[in-house]
Amino acid sequence: MNQRKLQSLKVGIICSRFNEFVVNALLDGARRNLAKHGVKEKNIEVFWVPGAYEIPVMARLMAVSQKYDALVALGAVIRGETAHFDYVAGPCADGIMQVQLETLVPIGFGVLTVENVEQAAERSRADDTNKGYEAADVAIEMVSTMRRWR
Repeated sequence: MNQRKLQSLKVGIICSRFNEFVVNALLDGARRNLAKHGVKEKNIEVFWVPGAYEIPVMARLMAVSQKYDALVALGAVIRGETAHFDYVAGPCADGIMQVQLETLVPIGFGVLTVENVEQAAERSRADDTNKGYEAADVAIEMVSTMRRWR
């Protein structure tokens, strides 16, 4: 997709407030990548939800609004001592996939599902290995691929 078309790309980003210290770093990565590709800041909207479990419902609201060419989902589910991880991580991923399939709006998946804070920090570094950065890349590539198909 050429730079001119990317400038007009409208991207919605859904961020989980839970583990916000990690999600802020993922958001920085996503914004950095979108800017690198020429997406204008005014065409990026960020919405915060309480946790990763709530990301799919916000993603669906945003997708059906037809305001966005792509979405990016950012969160961090860190395993703890209880089964809470299992009840959040899988349903979040499944819900995001369901939204994509129902709406045909691509969603870059940047929700970390990690064992500990160290793994979360490793995946949210301020470089190109940042999973928010990668999720923005996926969103851009999917828009390009889907437009070529049409």
